[in-house]
Amino acid sequence: MITAVIGTQWGDEGKGKIVDLLAKKADLVVRYNGSGGAAHTVVNKFGTFKLHLLPSGIFSPKTKILITNGVVVEPELLLKEIGDVAKAGIKVKGRLFVSPRCHLVFPYHKILDGLTNALFSGDRKTSPTTGRGNGPVNADKISYQGIRIYDLLDKNRFANRLKTAVGIKNKFIKALGGKGVSFKEIYCNYLEFMLRLKPYIKETLPILETALKNKKNVLFEGVNGVFLDNDWGVYPYVTTASILPTEVARGSGINPFLYKNLEIIGIAKAYMTRVDNGECPLPSEWPEGIKTKQFRDKNNEYGSGTGRPRRICWFDSEVVKFSQRLCHFDYLCLTRLDTLSGLAKLKICVGYTYHGKAVSYLDGDAEFYRKIKPVYKELDGWKEDISGCRNYRELPQNVKKYIECVERLTGLGIKLIGVGPGREQIIKHV
Repeated sequence: MITAVIGTQWGDEGKGKIVDLLAKKADLVVRYNGSGGAAHTVVNKFGTFKLHLLPSGIFSPKTKILITNGVVVEPELLLKEIGDVAKAGIKVKGRLFVSPRCHLVFPYHKILDGLTNALFSGDRKTSPTTGRGNGPVNADKISYQGIRIYDLLDKNRFANRLKTAVGIKNKFIKALGGKGVSFKEIYCNYLEFMLRLKPYIKETLPILETALKNKKNVLFEGVNGVFLDNDWGVYPYVTTASILPTEVARGSGINPFLYKNLEIIGIAKAYMTRVDNGECPLPSEWPEGIKTKQFRDKNNEYGSGTGRPRRICWFDSEVVKFSQRLCHFDYLCLTRLDTLSGLAKLKICVGYTYHGKAVSYLDGDAEFYRKIKPVYKELDGWKEDISGCRNYRELPQNVKKYIECVERLTGLGIKLIGVGPGREQIIKHV
């Protein structure tokens, strides 16, 4: 069985929790796209973890985990995460394998990220990115200037490539008013990082091929959400990566669509959130105020990777339906349903109008999203605490109505329902 877990919205849907659950039956869990800019939060018996690079399957002891070529790696961050899970009693060596084809984030990428963001936004405090250097490192990758793990395995080659990179980047940094970086400091630090990472470095494609040949269960863990996709999201308020299931092929070397036993799972939050600087248009966003802040604080709606406040929106069935057009999900997992307890009325966006006319297709232009008006369906909320429910029958009637409404509007069945942060707080719904 091949399973791909994909976020249907703007990220923060709860993918890490679902992967943590599904990994118990997986032989391999594969992180194939993105960078350390986003984090997957996992809550289990080992503690609470925010994983930027390590796949969430690390907590299943019999599961091997791969970081494949499509991931941009920040070595220091990866080493920290390895150390954190090891302290919790998780065995990592012999289970984690990192592709030497991965491109690396360097200090100058982060500096350039901050400086260019300041130019575009005019305010460093409202940076449109996570500040992890994701844009600059991917720009280097595309323009043949990147440095991969392979390069660090040869000291002379690394020194030559790094000298060239530092020389070029320092000119840009100084031109933008920043302070240049030290070649020697970076060179020494990254050789030390690589010495510690070397036991985990291995070509990942042969591991994947062997697993699939032997009919093992392989789980692909995607990051972000479809509406952050570089091509299909609301540009320019997107990430550098592709979020679609098709990215599995480029980011891992395995084309999942060649296999009959492929399952694509869409993860959807029971309401929507987005972390950014507030510029991206969100038609179903709650008005900022005391009630929104109380909801955000109560449910810890702050970015896992950045700590920035998440913007809160009503569930948007049009967003999920558009994601379905691109991804062809087999079913949905609806997460964070418990956090809606206590709200008297709930809204679901069922469509939009543009200059008074119904919208039939979501354009990719940000200005289009600024002008459309949401059309809502209103439902009664529920007061009950559902975090202790463990089967569908135990859920209050209004919760069931909400779930059934989401299924009807999106055209997708919901097989897993999240009612709390823990691995055990998931209801299976057939």
